[in-house]
Amino acid sequence: MALTITDDCINCAACEPECPNDAISQDGLLFVIDPDKCTECVGFFKEPQCVPVCPVECIEKA
Repeated sequence: MALTITDDCINCAACEPECPNDAISQDGLLFVIDPDKCTECVGFFKEPQCVPVCPVECIEKA
C-alpha cells in the first residue's frame, strides 16, 4: 500500500507538506515517495492528501 510519483512531476513541491508520514522528499529534479513510509494516509485521513494537490496528476498507486 503505497503511492508513487511519475516522471511527469514538475517539481512544484505541493505534495511534500501534505504527507503526514514525511514519506515525500525531493530527489534531484523530481519528488519521490518512500514506499516504506507511505500508508496512503491511512490512520490520518480517509484519502491520500498528496493526490488532490498535485497540479499535474502524477501521483498514482504503485
